[in-house]
Amino acid sequence: MAKDLTKHPCFNPDVKGKYGRVHVPVAPKCNIQCGYCNRKYDCVNESRPGVTSNVLSPGQAAYYVEQLMEMKKPISVVGIAGPGDPFANPAATMETLRLIRKQHPDMLLCVSTNGLGVGPYVAELAELEVSHVTITLNAIDPEIGKNIYAWIRDGKKPLRGIEGAELLLKRQIQAMKSIKSHGITLKINTILIPGVNDNHIGDVAEFVKREGADLHNIIPLCPVEDTMFENLEEPTPAMIHAARKVAGAHLPQMTHCQRCRADACGLLSEGTTQETLEMIQDAANAPLKPDDSRPYVAVASREGILVNQHLGEAESLTIFEEKDGLFVEVESRTTPFPGGGDERWTGLADLTKDCRALLVSGVGPKPTRILESSGLKVIVMEGLIDEALTKIYSGKEIRSPIRKTKCGDKCSGTGNGCG
Repeated sequence: MAKDLTKHPCFNPDVKGKYGRVHVPVAPKCNIQCGYCNRKYDCVNESRPGVTSNVLSPGQAAYYVEQLMEMKKPISVVGIAGPGDPFANPAATMETLRLIRKQHPDMLLCVSTNGLGVGPYVAELAELEVSHVTITLNAIDPEIGKNIYAWIRDGKKPLRGIEGAELLLKRQIQAMKSIKSHGITLKINTILIPGVNDNHIGDVAEFVKREGADLHNIIPLCPVEDTMFENLEEPTPAMIHAARKVAGAHLPQMTHCQRCRADACGLLSEGTTQETLEMIQDAANAPLKPDDSRPYVAVASREGILVNQHLGEAESLTIFEEKDGLFVEVESRTTPFPGGGDERWTGLADLTKDCRALLVSGVGPKPTRILESSGLKVIVMEGLIDEALTKIYSGKEIRSPIRKTKCGDKCSGTGNGCG
């Protein structure tokens, strides 16, 4: 069935009171530091990008959307807009989109990104029928851009000043060309920052129009504490109106933006409700559900009977699957060598991408975040493997005491790679 693109309330103001959107907060990390951004969690009274009450794994996000659909919420769009950048968290972002598309073939999907890392994923976005992509582009002149971004991280090394601004613009241009060549609707967000880019808005609009942009959204700066621009005044309605008039000579303007949170849900006019917060919390605590694309469970075990190894000391993981009600050992997989920082854990995430859960007796917060952002549920416990697998494959939650230890404490590891 063809998707009705007119049902996207951000792109079609005529339906903003009829159809809603849900942002699933699966992307906590960011690859740039904007001068207006301070990502705070659990800040219920703030409605701005970068804020969420919880971060969900892809499986939890799919569960959350399923609950919304069962409640007959008027949701026509599932989007990913942070709280960081979707493509600073590509594994979680793409896995979430795959799960939602599988569960809801007719749902509109969209993502909002700074454009730095989206390029390698545009082709799959098109395959998944992601219909709308938003890029936040605040300047087409790196001399202006360098005053907006504290740093741009491409790989391990952060780039600052003109060098970072030039790289970001280059990637954004490449992304816009690729997005349009794949037939995806493209919206450009521009944050109007008084004294920084307020006289540059028309140039931005003219430029992105030539690159094929379909819609332009000028968003007034929201001064946030502990940011570069915390002491600036928020643009007046007159300033925004004047900027839209200039930019409107080149592109249709979006005038009903609500500066949505990364966990926004419902009609555009609806703020964050207690019901939404409770549903997200419920999803964050949701038990695992069967997933055919992740048939296995990985276990850190010394002898293959008990869950009794800290992730930092596990040189290998035992992989199990369920067959005819029995739990069968599939193979043993060697874990990445200690050291290497985050790459060790992203490598482990790739190693276990067909696993729905990882059972360990201990693990640090950093590997937990990285592994769960890839869609892997990390479960800290001790006890019989068979008992744990019984609960996992029946969709029950495992409730076991978690021993709070530091990396290297009561662990044969060296303490240098699990935190």
